[in-house]
Amino acid sequence: MLATAVAEARAGLAEGGIPIGAALYGPDGTVLGRGRNRRVQDGDPSAHAETTAFRAAGRQRGYRGTTMVTTLSPCWFCSGLIRQFGISRVLIGETRTFHGGHDWLAQSGVRIVLLDDAECRALMREFVTARPEVWNEDIGHD
Repeated sequence: MLATAVAEARAGLAEGGIPIGAALYGPDGTVLGRGRNRRVQDGDPSAHAETTAFRAAGRQRGYRGTTMVTTLSPCWFCSGLIRQFGISRVLIGETRTFHGGHDWLAQSGVRIVLLDDAECRALMREFVTARPEVWNEDIGHD
């Protein structure tokens, strides 16, 4: 599942964007939607990876039993989306670059799986070093 999100992150980076990718999987393991952070490409501050994957999935009868896979800990905006729609599980590639709302999600009953993936860490570390001004526009600032 993480491979889909990583492929999206790499595609976003190739487009000049932030290398964060995500995918929403159904309870049976099928990909419902996939997406990448498109804030830079679209000039849309709400186009985070999880939101673009969620939008790509389209309307569902419900989200219980679904899994959001993301290369980076979801920010508060994306954590709110996960909680609002009752997504049951979140697989997170890495949390070292950014520690988002995953603790809150866990306290709210969402199953959190931290993968601590070396490739996800490297993608973000290289991006933050190369383009700190873009990273600091949004969730990267303190």
